[in-house]
Amino acid sequence: MHFIELIKQPWPWYVSGPLIGLTVPTLLILGNKTFGISSSFRHICAACFPANISFFKYEWKKETWNLLFVLGVFFGGMLATLLIKDPQPVQIHANLTAELAGYGITDINGLLPAQLFSWSGLLSLRGFLMIVVGGFLIGFGTRYAGGCTSGHAIMGLSTLQWPSLIATCCFMFGGIITANFILPYILSL
Repeated sequence: MHFIELIKQPWPWYVSGPLIGLTVPTLLILGNKTFGISSSFRHICAACFPANISFFKYEWKKETWNLLFVLGVFFGGMLATLLIKDPQPVQIHANLTAELAGYGITDINGLLPAQLFSWSGLLSLRGFLMIVVGGFLIGFGTRYAGGCTSGHAIMGLSTLQWPSLIATCCFMFGGIITANFILPYILSL
């Protein structure tokens, strides 16, 4: 099997899970580094707009590897979208298709429904709530929790950090409440 064909296929949990999990000891062994994505925003702000804010006064250059990792995630996603995109429509369950149609979401050919994630969708109440308000809440919550899901659930739990266990439980509880109660209400607007 060619490499491109191999990476096009979904990987089973027993392969991808351990590979993700092995990032933690690898980072700790190679340089006592911690894994997380949201901290890169702080590094960018410290590099570009340090001003006289104590939160941004630290040795951000020591975290250049983290910025390169985030750039790699971005460009890797772009390359995957351009080079190994599956031309077939996204396969979703018939029940979900019917439920989304009930909310007026019928364009389900891509990863993101155009009725929600587009410039015209942004100008609607539900689009504004999902994209702008949701984006703000994610950013605020990430800083308030002291990290994102990758930092807490992958790095924090594997190093037995009590705050990461609390944060991960809150992430899961919030996701369940949002998916089952808040999102249906927003989609019905």
